[in-house]
Amino acid sequence: MIRLLLAEDQSMVREALAALLGLEPDMRVVAQAARGDEVLDAARAHDVDVALLDIEMPGRTGIEAAAELHRELPAVKIVILTTFGRPGYLRSAMESGADAFLVKDAPAAQLATAVRKVLAGERVIDPTLAAAALAEGANPLTDRERDVLRAAQGGATNAELATELSLSQGTVRNYLSMAIQKLAARNRAEAVRIAREKGWL
Repeated sequence: MIRLLLAEDQSMVREALAALLGLEPDMRVVAQAARGDEVLDAARAHDVDVALLDIEMPGRTGIEAAAELHRELPAVKIVILTTFGRPGYLRSAMESGADAFLVKDAPAAQLATAVRKVLAGERVIDPTLAAAALAEGANPLTDRERDVLRAAQGGATNAELATELSLSQGTVRNYLSMAIQKLAARNRAEAVRIAREKGWL
């Protein structure tokens, strides 16, 4: 019996997925989590074989939870499920140790097949997303540029960003300027929007 952990913050979606996967004769959802920071403890407590993780969760993103799982429990296979088919998310998920990346509107049978395939040592990636990720190329932003853009999402001033990130205002300005330039954006708000749409933040 394949033991599954299902992490999804929307309870209705989580329960629907659990019900669908429960219909598979060789699978059982033995643990559920509504937050990304509950994933590792739940996986440990229930001795799971496969963790199915949503990307956007409170506490920790699915990608961050995947990296933690991969580091602490490398035998657990990881399937990322997302509503957001963003190429940057795919690349980040694979780098964090995910074994599969699927969009949530894929048929339940496809999800069950993906679970069996990752347990057999295969990688499973939504083909449309794979093509988009190849066309998009790598994330051009450095880690520090991403940090500054992420912090700038709420509209903070350069002085506020400098305090929050323990940087000088000039350094913050330089990182923002580089990010805006790399993303061919007109301003920081547009740079944030572009980076979010591509899954680079």
